[in-house]
Amino acid sequence: MRLSIQEIVRCTPLASRPFSSIPHPYSFHIGASFAPKPPIRFAGEKPRVPFPSDGIIGSWRDRMLAQPKAVPTKECGEDFFFHVHMRNKSGVCLGVADGVTGWLESGVDPALFSQALMFHAHRYSRSAWVGEPEVDPSLEYEEREEVEGWELTPYECMDLAYGGVLREKMVEAGSSTACIISLNSATGLLRAANLGDSGFSIIRAASVIYSQPVQTHFFNCPKQLTKLPPPSGKRFTRACVDSPREAQTYWTQLCDGDIVVAYTDGLTDNVFPHEIAEICTVDPDAGESDDAQAQAMADRLVVYARECMAAKTRVSPFERHAAREGMFFPGGKPDDVTVVVALVRETEV
Repeated sequence: MRLSIQEIVRCTPLASRPFSSIPHPYSFHIGASFAPKPPIRFAGEKPRVPFPSDGIIGSWRDRMLAQPKAVPTKECGEDFFFHVHMRNKSGVCLGVADGVTGWLESGVDPALFSQALMFHAHRYSRSAWVGEPEVDPSLEYEEREEVEGWELTPYECMDLAYGGVLREKMVEAGSSTACIISLNSATGLLRAANLGDSGFSIIRAASVIYSQPVQTHFFNCPKQLTKLPPPSGKRFTRACVDSPREAQTYWTQLCDGDIVVAYTDGLTDNVFPHEIAEICTVDPDAGESDDAQAQAMADRLVVYARECMAAKTRVSPFERHAAREGMFFPGGKPDDVTVVVALVRETEV
């Protein structure tokens, strides 16, 4: 049974008082970068019809893709991403999604599913609080005004976004992995929900202290949110149908200087964890601002992942995983790669 909006939304009347005085000791500096894999043609593949640029999802997609980055690519392939300040800048929500390429054999564009999923995650999270709706702590209880809004966890965001995709008429069918993370500006708390083999890592003091475990049905077949075609449509008998209820959830306290890296498997199939940590360091040439540093880290990760994909003699994480399953896939794995980096700063208030 799916969550209803009534079950997770706790609304009260809008307060007339601004809440800018509430202390937010944590700030999160975001960088995002991406690159598509070389185009692949499948027998029977239909011409791709993207969301129109003058539509709601298409115009949002174009704005996300237009954000400045150093990697000279304009498309995400079948990946997509989002990041947004939540209500009253109470925190940041971000995510990545990887559309499953296998749908191309049935004439379905996997990019539509991942783009729609991230659009709806963005839509729901931007108007919600990252934690309980905030009130001014300096006021006595009797003086505090009621606050409009609701707390939205990453799991709830994934569930609502998936429901949005199921209602999108232009998304006839498809599936995608999903990773959604929220970062609380008041407490420094990270919460996450992940389904499939996208994920995230936390880097502290130049070491990876946590990496999200992948969820798969079998080798190279991740768990995935799925929309099946209508009964009159073309059958796709190999589809895996998983639910947001199967997403793994996680939370932890972040510290000043921590780096959170959300990624699709185009990164982790080609780049080892210790390499990710080495790349996510301060670069004097990137500029002094934390925003510039976060963006430079995201760009370097994508550039290095693409170099590793093209390496024929370098042993990749994907090659090692395949070998454990008795398979031989030498070198890098060509794939779309999308990365969102959050650099954590803590200040005294």
